[in-house]
Amino acid sequence: MKRDSRLSNVLHALLHMAEQEDRTGSPMTSDQLAACLSTHPVVVRRTMAGLREQGLVTSEKGHGGGWRLARSLDSVTLGQVHDALGGTGLLPDAPPVEADGCLVEAAVNDALTNTYAAARALLLERLHDITLADLAKDFARRLAEHPNRDLIHAYARQRSST
Repeated sequence: MKRDSRLSNVLHALLHMAEQEDRTGSPMTSDQLAACLSTHPVVVRRTMAGLREQGLVTSEKGHGGGWRLARSLDSVTLGQVHDALGGTGLLPDAPPVEADGCLVEAAVNDALTNTYAAARALLLERLHDITLADLAKDFARRLAEHPNRDLIHAYARQRSST
């Protein structure tokens, strides 16, 4: 089963956007976000457009433009970001059917399908309890404790200026 990393990638991007805005007051371009996420700027623009439609980010065109958070970090939950991405990808709805007609597989798949649904409900509930501010605080703590924090700051500045 292929892992859907859209939620973690978007959360990553949103925290970079918040950090850059705090540091420089400027938005992040699609090119800068693409460099942070090791993807193509078109993918960033397509993904961010969905977040913009949900009121989570704004965009500015032209020189000095880019993407900004539309709301404070403490007013955006991971669940809201997940919902803005289409609400999929956390857990499969059901396991794959590999031996159609096998009664053992049918029993196993029914049990797993019900278990996936219960786990998805718990996970979604928890995602709506965690804010971007919670993630930012955890990042700040990790950075403060990191022995090479000055190098990390320099690297972040370099990446955000490209």
